[in-house]
Amino acid sequence: MTTVFLAAQAGGANGGGMSMLIMMVVLFAIMWFFMIRPQQKKQKEIQKFQNSLAEGMSVVTGGGIYGTVKKVDVASGVIEVEIAKGVTIRVDKAYVFKDAAAQVAAK
Repeated sequence: MTTVFLAAQAGGANGGGMSMLIMMVVLFAIMWFFMIRPQQKKQKEIQKFQNSLAEGMSVVTGGGIYGTVKKVDVASGVIEVEIAKGVTIRVDKAYVFKDAAAQVAAK
């Protein structure tokens, strides 16, 4: 009787391993759809915006500084942003995230 019970438990353990593997795959798929995929899409949009920077665009830097693009140096990846009349700062293109005009229009 004990042998039959142990055999039944051993058989159930093998099936449990497979269901655990399936559950892990399902959990990863859910994480990918709700967390990783949206972040990748957002990162692609930011990259597209950074590549489309042109003179005269209103932008917001990563530090929260609003300004207007005055010069774009594609080779070095640096842009000059005018934050006040006659005051320009050099910012790495990777730290410009938003179009200020579109942000104000959305409010």
